[in-house]
Amino acid sequence: MAAVTGVSHHRSTIKASNKPFKSRKATKGSIKELAKGRVEELNRNPRRSPHQQLLSKLDRRNQARQKQQLKHQLSVNASSLFYGRHGAPRIVAFIPLCENGNAQLAAQKLNESLDVDVDLPDEGMIQLNVDRFKQKVQYILVKRDLIAALDACRVSDFVVFILSPDQEVDELGELLIRSIEKQGVSNVLAVVQGINNVEPPKRRPQIISSLKSYISHFFPTVEKIPSFDTRQECSNIMRSLCSINPKGINWREDRSWMLVEEAQWLENDGKSTQNETCSVGLTGVVRGRGLSADRLVQVGDWGEFQIEKIITATLESDEKFQRDEMMVDGDGTGKVLLEPTPDQDDLADLAPEEVMMLDVNDTQVSEVVSERKGVLLDDHHYFSDEEKHKPPAPKRLPKGTSSYQSAWFLDDVSDSESDLDGLGYQDGDFPMKSPALPQDGTQGLDPAGQCEQTEYAPSEAPRSEMFLDPSPEDEAEQLAAFRLRQNEAKEDLEFPDEIELHPTVLASERLARYRGLKNLRTSRWETEEDRAYEPEEWVRLLRVSDYRKAKNRAEREALVGGIQPGTRVQIRLRGVPVSTKSLYSPSRPLSLFSLLRHEHKRSVLNFSITLDSEYPSPIKSKEELVLQCGPRRWTINPLISQLGSTPNNVHKFDRYLHPSQTATATFMGPLTWGSVPALFFKRIVSPPGNNMEADRCERLQLIGTGTSLPPDHSRVIAKRIVLTGHPYKIHKKLVTVRYMFFSAEDVNWFKALQLWTKRGRSGYIKESLGTHGYFKATFDGRINPQDSVGVSLYKRVFPRNSKAWRAGLD
Repeated sequence: MAAVTGVSHHRSTIKASNKPFKSRKATKGSIKELAKGRVEELNRNPRRSPHQQLLSKLDRRNQARQKQQLKHQLSVNASSLFYGRHGAPRIVAFIPLCENGNAQLAAQKLNESLDVDVDLPDEGMIQLNVDRFKQKVQYILVKRDLIAALDACRVSDFVVFILSPDQEVDELGELLIRSIEKQGVSNVLAVVQGINNVEPPKRRPQIISSLKSYISHFFPTVEKIPSFDTRQECSNIMRSLCSINPKGINWREDRSWMLVEEAQWLENDGKSTQNETCSVGLTGVVRGRGLSADRLVQVGDWGEFQIEKIITATLESDEKFQRDEMMVDGDGTGKVLLEPTPDQDDLADLAPEEVMMLDVNDTQVSEVVSERKGVLLDDHHYFSDEEKHKPPAPKRLPKGTSSYQSAWFLDDVSDSESDLDGLGYQDGDFPMKSPALPQDGTQGLDPAGQCEQTEYAPSEAPRSEMFLDPSPEDEAEQLAAFRLRQNEAKEDLEFPDEIELHPTVLASERLARYRGLKNLRTSRWETEEDRAYEPEEWVRLLRVSDYRKAKNRAEREALVGGIQPGTRVQIRLRGVPVSTKSLYSPSRPLSLFSLLRHEHKRSVLNFSITLDSEYPSPIKSKEELVLQCGPRRWTINPLISQLGSTPNNVHKFDRYLHPSQTATATFMGPLTWGSVPALFFKRIVSPPGNNMEADRCERLQLIGTGTSLPPDHSRVIAKRIVLTGHPYKIHKKLVTVRYMFFSAEDVNWFKALQLWTKRGRSGYIKESLGTHGYFKATFDGRINPQDSVGVSLYKRVFPRNSKAWRAGLD
């Protein structure tokens, strides 16, 4: 029987794998076996914020409940101000935008929808009770007047704009709605008056749609344009006014404020003059924050005053109820609620002179130094030190003269005239020959005209030539022709800061305050040179080192204490001029705003300003404007400078602000905490009988808007001027420039400054030529003959002071 032979084989490389079970069908045991004892880490990143952490369903539900309760509590607190027997009235201002708009008729239609019979004035304030909604409503009826409309809207909870179906919003109406929008406004309603008079009726929906499109451009939240002609819509308007919580204005709600209902002049015997003062009692309901007796108050355009005391004030209908609760004395005088403490703010807006004199003695004010030999560049006066450190000027020596032999030559005098046939430089690396005296009028005189080169590389310097000053007649004619071409080119704005010097005026004297800067954004500005030109009150202004910290402290202080909002009080003011009695009119709204701590002190104020695109022409820096910021108005002459921040806090001064541009307006005035909207107006003189304001020959035109910025006492506004010259002769990188200066002294004075051209070349002044201001300059490359050479000079300008503006007097 044959033997069986063994068969050897390799393991198969293909291994069959069965289909795994579904994971959702896996048992708990199999899942635990796969985990191998590992536990899932829910909080892998312990540095997550509370908002990023995973919350359970119970925690999420609890968090949502807390947010809901907080929101409900805020709503209740906001609405509780208007509820109750002694609740504050809801202030509603009626602003007619068209010429045929009637605020009195509009308010009468609203009253008729609720069967309220009250006599309404043509202009003024009136308060009424709405029994249906258990609310108090106070109407402010104003005519088409800019100042009255602004004063009414900044103390109103609701603003009702009255539109017309057959008249478009004219120029004055456009001014009103734009100014009110930029000032800041609470809830807005737009209502059309007289829509039922439009025939045929099918045109009425088109008119309503057109009015809604117009009003949405300024207030996008307005969803509907109701009508005063329908009783049901008037009733719905009153329901909205009595039930909606006003959203308020941010800058207004940070302060305590009040709409003055009544003003009483006390301690006045009738013989007082305008210079004497008296006490005034202003009655109204406290709104916003708690009213403190230690803070100053701003009353309309009257000014800032101190509070003498705050007493209770009740309405005639509530006098019996208040007397029963011992809130009113028998003689009708209210109970004293609050009196000022020794910490009351004073009216001084500047630091005391005695304190500032100590600082002045410690740091002596710099005086103008007249021994300077050169302009200030950054923080150093070049060419003003002794000239011992300068290397000796090269001598004209025969070719091949050693350094030892050159000591035997006195200046440029040689023993042998024949040795001067071939002249060379001592070191062979000077690009041009040594300068001659200015009064000689020559440069590198070489009668033969053949200048042999040195033994080193060929020189790139031009051949020496005779330089003679032109005659006065020829130079005046050439200068006039050159400047004529420059005036025609100014339309292209090549050099916006360019100035022209008169040939008979020394630039070093006229531009003594100017200095040079290597870089406007990074170069250090030496302030010691500006001490002699500071305004008198500059050292007495308020300086805020940490603006954010000081602002938060002042705002937190207003949250504590004082008379609670919703209380009807009478505020007694001391030191009010008797002349303000002529400014008060019961038909015009008067407001009282409590100022935060330090808001009456003067500082260097900065405001962003954006010129309105519809204003036709640019405004000039230092031009007189009327500024409204919050509850105050000033007459200012602002300095316009570039907006933004720089490492050295130096900002370029702008002579003009063009339409649609944004810049910074700087002046000295009372401080304002926070970002408060600002309106810039310009006085426009109109002839008598103008349709816009028939009773005035002068009106205000809105030219720009902005916001208050942090005050900065160390902010440097640098005014730049540009001196330009004309390339007279060009040889590669060496250029002869004229018409920039007109004397050799000026060339030497400004020799340290860097030159530049419009096409981006830079260079420096090398030496002066002649006595008429010609000089040679070297650049970093070849320049174009049509290019212009310029030099930039800067000086610090200080802002001007502002003064309070009063409507009707200024």
